[in-house]
Amino acid sequence: MKDRILFVDDDPNILEAYQRKLQHVLLVRTAEGPHTGLRELKEKGPFAVVIADMNMPLMNGVEFLEKVREIAPETVRMMLTGNTDVKVAMQAVNDGNVFRFLTKPCPSKLMGESLIAGIKQYRLVTAEKELLEGTLKGTVELLAEILSWVNPDAFGRTLQLRNTAMAIASNLKAVDTWEIELAATLSQIGTMAIPQDLFAKLSRGDPLGEDEQQVLASVPAVGQELLKRIPRLENVARIVLYQNKHYDGGGFPEDTVAEKDIPLGARILKIANDFHELRASGESRREALKQMNDREGWYDPSILPAVGTAEQPRKVQGESPKVVPLSLKELRAGLKLASDVTTSEDRKLVAAGTVISEALLIRLRKFHEVKGVTEPIEVLIHTSA
Repeated sequence: MKDRILFVDDDPNILEAYQRKLQHVLLVRTAEGPHTGLRELKEKGPFAVVIADMNMPLMNGVEFLEKVREIAPETVRMMLTGNTDVKVAMQAVNDGNVFRFLTKPCPSKLMGESLIAGIKQYRLVTAEKELLEGTLKGTVELLAEILSWVNPDAFGRTLQLRNTAMAIASNLKAVDTWEIELAATLSQIGTMAIPQDLFAKLSRGDPLGEDEQQVLASVPAVGQELLKRIPRLENVARIVLYQNKHYDGGGFPEDTVAEKDIPLGARILKIANDFHELRASGESRREALKQMNDREGWYDPSILPAVGTAEQPRKVQGESPKVVPLSLKELRAGLKLASDVTTSEDRKLVAAGTVISEALLIRLRKFHEVKGVTEPIEVLIHTSA
C-alpha cells in the first residue's frame, strides 16, 4: 500500500509503539511534536492520513490539524486523545475538519480499521481532484479550441488573461486555482453567441448602437448560462458571470453582490482583464497601473497590487525572441505565433500570441487542404543573444 501515514505526538515512546505495530502493514512515519510534524508534512509529503495527539505543548492537536488542512487540504486528518470530553471532540471535528476522533487507549483493530478508512477517503478525494483537474480540464481545453476557431481575437485575449490571472492567484496563494484557470480560459465563451457582423464593427472601430452595446455587455451572462449546465462548473460559471463586476457593487450584473461576496476568481479576472485592455490601448505598464489605482471602488484593494508584478514576462538570460517565418509543414506544437494566421481570403483564423497546440495544428492542416492558409506563418523562437 503506497499511501503513507504520519503520526504526530510529543511522546517518543508512543510514536515508537505505533511504528512497531503498524510498519508491517502500512507505510508509517512519525514526528515528535507539532512543529516537527508540520516540517515533515512540507518536506516529506504528501501523506494520505495525519493522526495527531490532542494534548501537545505549544500547539494542541486541533490547532495543528488546522494548519495541516491549510498545507495539505486533501490529507485526511484524525485526532487521538485520552480526553473524552465531548466539547474537545466537537472542536476537533468542527475546527480541524477531523475525519475520525479516537480515544486512548485505542484498540489495534479499531486503529487499523480507522486508518484504512482514512486512506480510502484520501483516495476518493484525490481521485475526484484528478477528475476535475484532468478530465474536466481536457473538456474545457476542447471548448477553448472551438472558441479559438470561432473567434480568434477573443481566444487570443483569454490566453493573456489566463496567464495573468494565474500569476495573481499564485501571488495570493489562492486555493482552488483550477476554477480560476478554467474561468479565465472560458471567460469569453459567451462571444460564441455574438453575431459576426458585430465583431467586424468592433475590429473596424465603428461606433456601436445602444442595443449592440447591451449585447456585448451580456457576454458574461451568456457564458454563465452555457457553463452552469456542466456538472462541477457551477463556481466557474459564477466567476465568469461576475468577471466585470466592480468591487463596490457597480458594473455588470446589476445586483446587490459586492466586495467579498464577489467570487475571488471574478475579482482577479476583473483586474487582469482591465489591465490588459489598458495595455492593448497603448498605455505603458506604469500608466495602466496608475489609472487602475485612480478608479475608486472598481477593484479589490487587497488584490490590485499583485497585478503589478504578475504580467511581467520572465526574461531568460542570454536569450531573445526572434520572428521566424515557417511553412505550415514546418509548424509544430508549442511554438508561439508572432502574427495572425489568415486564410487565402485574408480571414483571420488564429490570433497572434497563440501557442500552437496539437489540435490546432491538425485543424490548420485540414483547413489548408480545403480553403488554403496564407504562408509563411511567423512564429517566435528564442535564440541566444
